[in-house]
Amino acid sequence: MGLRELKMQRTRLQIANKALELFAAQGFEATTIEQVAVAAEVGTRTLYRYFPTKESLIAGFVEEHLTDSLEVMRAQPADRPLPEALHVVLDRLMRVVAEDAQRVRAVYALARHTDSLQARLAEQTWRWRNELAEEIATRVGGPSAGLKAALSAAATMGLIEVVLREWVDGDGRRPLREITQDALKLLHTGDIPLPEHRG
Repeated sequence: MGLRELKMQRTRLQIANKALELFAAQGFEATTIEQVAVAAEVGTRTLYRYFPTKESLIAGFVEEHLTDSLEVMRAQPADRPLPEALHVVLDRLMRVVAEDAQRVRAVYALARHTDSLQARLAEQTWRWRNELAEEIATRVGGPSAGLKAALSAAATMGLIEVVLREWVDGDGRRPLREITQDALKLLHTGDIPLPEHRG
């Protein structure tokens, strides 16, 4: 990464961090783009170059984490069993989230009371789930490959969302890894009520 890219990355992070501080202190709706620009010591036009909407100030780093996990999935050897590959992806995502714990919890707290943020985050997870399903489908054979891939991606995303909610609701007191392992165990032991299969 060149000096210009490093400077842009630092500026982007500085803006996002200041935005999150203001949103947490004043509320998302009450905070203006101009206030964020002043706090981050950049011009409003510069801020808009990095973040075209107020929601993107929050959603940007979430997007980075999700994109990173997809790249990890795509980098898995083609002959690696899918359960192993998905575990690598899950482990990477949860490790990154744990390292960024303060921001992740702050974002969840904001999203609970901000419809536009909820919509933006839902759009991100929907897109991530579809892209993961596409990657899984390339590794699954048979006539039901698409359906299997879609179910696998949906289950993975569902697990991530439930684990994160449990972790945030507990104020991070339980280690994220521990909650993840508990959730995986429940899924794999079949101790989760599902719609009955008839026929």
